[in-house]
Amino acid sequence: MEAFDINPPFEQNIADTLESNYMPYAMSVIVSRAIPEIDGFKPAHRKLLYTMYGMKLLSGARTKSANVVGQTMKLNPHGDQAIYETLVRLARGNEALLHPYIDSKGNFGKQYSRDMAYAASRYTEVKLDDICSEIFRDIDKDTVEFGDNYDGTMKEPVLLPTTFPNILVNANQGIAVGMASSICSFNLEEVCNTAIRCILDEDADLLESLKAPDFSTGGEIIYKRSEMAAIYETGRGSFRIRSRYQVDRENNCIEITEIPYTTTIEAIMDEIATLVKDGKIKEIQDMRDEIDLNGLRLTLEVRKNTDTDALMRKLFRLTSLESSFSCNFNILVNGKPRVMGIRGIIQEWLSFRTGCVRRAAAFDKARKEEKLHLLEGLARVLLDIDKAIGIIRRTQKEQHVVPNLMKGFEIDRLQAEYIAEIRLRNLNREYILNRVAETDDLKKQIADLGEICSSEFRIREIIMQQLDGVCKKFGIPRKTGILPFTGDVKEEEKEQLTDDYNLRIFLTAQGYLKKIPLVSLRTSPAQKLKEGDSLLQIEDTRNRADLLLFSDRCCTYKLRLADFPDGKPGALGEYLPNLLGMEPEERILFTVATVDYQGHLLFCFENGKIARIDLNSYSTKTNRKKLANAYADRSPLIRGLRLEGEADLAAGSSIGKVLVFNTASIPLKTTRNSQGVQVLLSRRGSRMTAVKRLEEVKLVNPAYYRTRNLPAVGVNLKNGDSMTRVEQLGLDLGETAPGDGTNQG
Repeated sequence: MEAFDINPPFEQNIADTLESNYMPYAMSVIVSRAIPEIDGFKPAHRKLLYTMYGMKLLSGARTKSANVVGQTMKLNPHGDQAIYETLVRLARGNEALLHPYIDSKGNFGKQYSRDMAYAASRYTEVKLDDICSEIFRDIDKDTVEFGDNYDGTMKEPVLLPTTFPNILVNANQGIAVGMASSICSFNLEEVCNTAIRCILDEDADLLESLKAPDFSTGGEIIYKRSEMAAIYETGRGSFRIRSRYQVDRENNCIEITEIPYTTTIEAIMDEIATLVKDGKIKEIQDMRDEIDLNGLRLTLEVRKNTDTDALMRKLFRLTSLESSFSCNFNILVNGKPRVMGIRGIIQEWLSFRTGCVRRAAAFDKARKEEKLHLLEGLARVLLDIDKAIGIIRRTQKEQHVVPNLMKGFEIDRLQAEYIAEIRLRNLNREYILNRVAETDDLKKQIADLGEICSSEFRIREIIMQQLDGVCKKFGIPRKTGILPFTGDVKEEEKEQLTDDYNLRIFLTAQGYLKKIPLVSLRTSPAQKLKEGDSLLQIEDTRNRADLLLFSDRCCTYKLRLADFPDGKPGALGEYLPNLLGMEPEERILFTVATVDYQGHLLFCFENGKIARIDLNSYSTKTNRKKLANAYADRSPLIRGLRLEGEADLAAGSSIGKVLVFNTASIPLKTTRNSQGVQVLLSRRGSRMTAVKRLEEVKLVNPAYYRTRNLPAVGVNLKNGDSMTRVEQLGLDLGETAPGDGTNQG
């Protein structure tokens, strides 16, 4: 068989390939598509709005959306459907923006509805909204740069000279290549006031004037000052938004009227339906989508006597009726993406707006200087109007009129052209005096405009005046409310929303755990166990409790019993090594169920020491499922006990000694892995073999085994105590001193 070369004919460096092929595409997406610029627009938005501005739709009547889409294609090379989708989101009818740019008529769908489709462009009508007068203000005065469109046949603005920080007023999201942008919206009045404060004081506290984000869909923000301050400072972070609702107690209904900006009513309905189907929510009988011309409304019919507030808290936790908005204030500044906080965004916008105002002043100054120049030529004619008329009458050819006027009055061509174009009826002293009277005003205006061009202070004054005007003309009340955040709200809600009932925990020697409601045990108390397995511990508790599982590796595993599925007596239960991710050969020694982490734990070690640890030491603020160093590791653990109060205990040793003592004599330790104190002394290499509650052992004369001081060796078993009771303590009778009967403490 003939061999062939499987290697490619040439080698290509992957880094070079990415740089030459992929990077241009990535940069195009970032700069020309997905990331907004400092004026608050992406290129698709800017092209669409500028087309409508060119169509005189700022002051004219509405036109069909299809007409706008067709005209926009002269600037935007994408298809008509993509352009129309952009138009829909900017329209008032869609309700996606706090301050829509487009005044619309017809069906434009809704931001809060996934399934409500917008009508075709041939049916809907649009024009620019009034706020666009501030977006395009002075755009014809060379305030911004213009560039060629995609085929070089038209000019379009690179940015729009918006007179307020539009980037913060309307929500804007985009996904580019390797980066994304997610900017929440803020109240226009608050944004303008904050910008004015930043102009007057660069170090102003933004949270005092810019309270929190504001969304077109309303709802309520769960406000945490430190969380919001971090977003304002860095431009990254997240906050939670909650729906608004009202209760109709007469009809047993809950009416949801506002939902978070990040979700839709259909998604919420799907989530609630799933919860009802799975039996996690039993209070809801029916659910209706009642969106109409008055806006959003989702009605939930509930059972009589339902605690509606508790039900809503449960829905907030389990559905997107409460959801989070992730902020990533990534903005293009001079063609480069930058993540900035609120202060940085306002400063960059201020720098951009300063340039716009200066360019507009320079444009006006140049126009007024041209006019002044012409009027100065006209003033010379005023000295001898008859001479001007005579020059024109005596001139043989039309092309010589302007040169003769220039020579006769010693003026330049522009002035001569202007005089030559004046109609004969206006060549009278009154007309000329009236026009020349403007000269003094023009000189003052030119001087003022020159001062504006050179004075940063004057420009800032103009910007503040414009901001104040926008605020008064277009400001609206907040739509999104603010709910103060309290640190324990989340945990309280979890507690209140968790179904609570009595249950019993079964732990087996081979590591199986069952959680069985007491109701189920009434009909079938017998427990199924794996062959060769045995019950290690049985404990009664409640469903709202936390379960602490202590292993032989000095670790504690923590579970919320409410998150743990209910079992049945006929099932083996959950296998803990798989559930907890335990190490090989690691096994659970005992469990403790607690609701409030009150009380103490006793750790009894083979070396005769006992440590008394506050149970609250195992309570964590975070959702940590594993705690290391749960108890001391210098000696094997033989017993773990929970104490609600003080108790009498009996300890037994490997040489048959018994000691009765009260837990009050064991001091409380602050660290979990404390060695504890010596309780049972070792004799002839003995070790502590068991510790039990006194009532479990049932000694005939407990006082006989009690000692005044600890530590102690204990005493030999008295003849009146039976073998059964001895075995309960795990004593080894082979090592017991026969017939002693004396106290060895």
